[in-house]
Amino acid sequence: MAKRSLRTALQNGEFIVAPGIHDMMAAVIANQIGFDFVYATGYWMTASCYGLPDAGIATYTQMLDRVSTLARIMDASVIADADTGYGGLLNVHHTVRGYEEAGITAIQIEDQEFPKKCGHTPFKRCIPTADMVDKIKVACEARRDPVETLIIARTDAHQSEGFEGAIKRAKAYESAGADIIFVEALVSEAEMREACRSISKPMIANMADGGKTPIRPASDLKDIGYQAAIFPGMTALAANAAVARSLVSLKQNGTSLNPDIPLYDFNEFSRLIGFEEVWAFEKRWARDRD
Repeated sequence: MAKRSLRTALQNGEFIVAPGIHDMMAAVIANQIGFDFVYATGYWMTASCYGLPDAGIATYTQMLDRVSTLARIMDASVIADADTGYGGLLNVHHTVRGYEEAGITAIQIEDQEFPKKCGHTPFKRCIPTADMVDKIKVACEARRDPVETLIIARTDAHQSEGFEGAIKRAKAYESAGADIIFVEALVSEAEMREACRSISKPMIANMADGGKTPIRPASDLKDIGYQAAIFPGMTALAANAAVARSLVSLKQNGTSLNPDIPLYDFNEFSRLIGFEEVWAFEKRWARDRD
């Protein structure tokens, strides 16, 4: 099955809703639900795989492995967080090539200093605008398919330079050739609307549950002026809440059986994860061992 083209979807005026996928169990369930686009979230993939914070600790090699696996498993096209490009200009070039070869449809690069931090946490520092402009130009030049591989430029400057400073950077990144602009950690709907009015390239909203930006439904975000939205933490936070409830119940009651704790059907998940194919293979190649 051919995966959707993000550029074509944007050109056709579709509003893109991309859930964050934090691990491969969430990936197979997302396939069952059916999405055209999903988001490979740096925060939650780092947390789920390594138990570490999104603070520039996970390496390019580690994240490439995760996004490559996700792109292979997903029926949907994958938009992927590539942090700062994992270093300088040569690193950005290498990152774009690696992510593109892995099958990523849009590669997100941000203007923080390395090591970076989650966009909704304190103490972020940004590189000079001119340095980020060079990163965007290198990223755009590095991709082998400039039609189907898009570059997302994210600015985290709101915290240190205010709203006007962030918009000034966003305009520079737009002029540098980024296909999609991402102004991180806006704090009000008024700022969201003004940001969308200020930028002519497609804008992506970060609906980070618990973060600084107000959560709005897709219909409202489209009215505000966005063309896409990621919901990076929803699946991980929902899963964590379910894990916490189930473990508390087990500790208190000594059993997994609780009518208030729904469990995903084991046989259905075995089918989703691919056991039917394994059994069919084993049946085909089975020999009488007697």
